[in-house]
Amino acid sequence: MIQVWLALLGLMLAFGMILAAQGAKRAEPVVVATPQLRPTPATAPVGDALPAIDGSTGTVALPALPIPPGASIADSGVVAARPFAWGRASAIDRARAMQCLTAAIYYEAGGESIDGQRAVAQVVLNRARHPAFPATVCGVVYQGIERAHCQFSFACDGALSRTPAIAGWSRAAQVAAAALSGGVYAPVGLATHYHTFAVAPAWNRAMVMTDMVGAHLFHRWKGYWGTAAAMSRAYAGGEVLPVLPSTPAPETASSDVLPPAPATLPAPPLPGATPAPARPAITRETPTPAPPRETGISDRLATSGQILDKWKDSGRPIERPDTPRSNVPSSDLPSRATGTHQRR
Repeated sequence: MIQVWLALLGLMLAFGMILAAQGAKRAEPVVVATPQLRPTPATAPVGDALPAIDGSTGTVALPALPIPPGASIADSGVVAARPFAWGRASAIDRARAMQCLTAAIYYEAGGESIDGQRAVAQVVLNRARHPAFPATVCGVVYQGIERAHCQFSFACDGALSRTPAIAGWSRAAQVAAAALSGGVYAPVGLATHYHTFAVAPAWNRAMVMTDMVGAHLFHRWKGYWGTAAAMSRAYAGGEVLPVLPSTPAPETASSDVLPPAPATLPAPPLPGATPAPARPAITRETPTPAPPRETGISDRLATSGQILDKWKDSGRPIERPDTPRSNVPSSDLPSRATGTHQRR
């Protein structure tokens, strides 16, 4: 009997050892990955990134470029950007860059203070230097507009259909001219992104906030791609104005939908310009007036000042019925002016 129990105990021990061996084999493939200290550049293409939403910029993938050996990735705080330099830009490049930067300032920060507009202009110029973005000002401002995947919200939300106000556009143009002439807004540092207080983009917590100006919060990338060394690309021109997509007209007319704006808007003539010939005035036939109706008064009576006999008693007081009417002829009636011929 004791031998049977010992045999059963040996079988149970053997079966337990087999189960333990199988569990150890299943646990072998589990590997815990440790994060690297140096950020690895993303390999996703630049276009496949988050587009802008209302009140923010969009983000792109970091460039698939190697980080230079010995580059510092430590957080050095807010560092002012270098002044913008035109380099080999032509006159056309300067004019187009000025137009695109003015539009970005006007539509993105038209209601902000001068500092708020300078901060937005600095973000555009910081992107033009960064290898993750286009190398021109117009390319940065209208990036993704051809696919409705804009980096700046105003380029895709229909804001461009609004005619800019003259005063606001002139103010934005002054800020753009100062930035393109070398002016730097140092408080935002090397920021390449911003958003308003009303939104919270997905990239918000993955970056370093540099400053708050007006209604916008400004951010830069962490590590090497947010340093001045990463923004070393020189401006070489080549500005190209974007082809704005046309808005299709509604198929059916509706009282709730406004008609599309005309292609050209009226504007006052420029000084010294020859005025356009005036259109001939539209003449309408004037109806012939009808002849005057007969009034019964002759021309002689209307011009002589005489009074007909039947109207000479006009204005005389009406006598009471119980008072006998005087038989004095009308020629013998008293005169009001002289007071003579008193009634007896």
